[in-house]
Amino acid sequence: MRINLTKKEIVNSIYMQLGYSKKICENLLEDFLSIILEELIKNKKVKIAKFGTFTIRHKKTRLGRNPKTLEKTLISDRNVILFKPSRELKLFINENES
Repeated sequence: MRINLTKKEIVNSIYMQLGYSKKICENLLEDFLSIILEELIKNKKVKIAKFGTFTIRHKKTRLGRNPKTLEKTLISDRNVILFKPSRELKLFINENES
């Protein structure tokens, strides 16, 4: 069972489908990912049609507990990235599952 998909594998897939050099395909992927990250930081939300929506949510400081030692610690406030798949992506996954 496959767990990880690496950038190198994505670049190879783009290379095989488009036929450009691997360096161009790598730059294409890096540019795509940087555009998503920049827009996410700027607008707090990125929607990719027929794929899903990435959003940033702020989590407040809270009290947490280490399950092994039961030691209580303070978890600092931070931003987290959420992903909500589109309806089309959900349908595609469920169709290919059966």
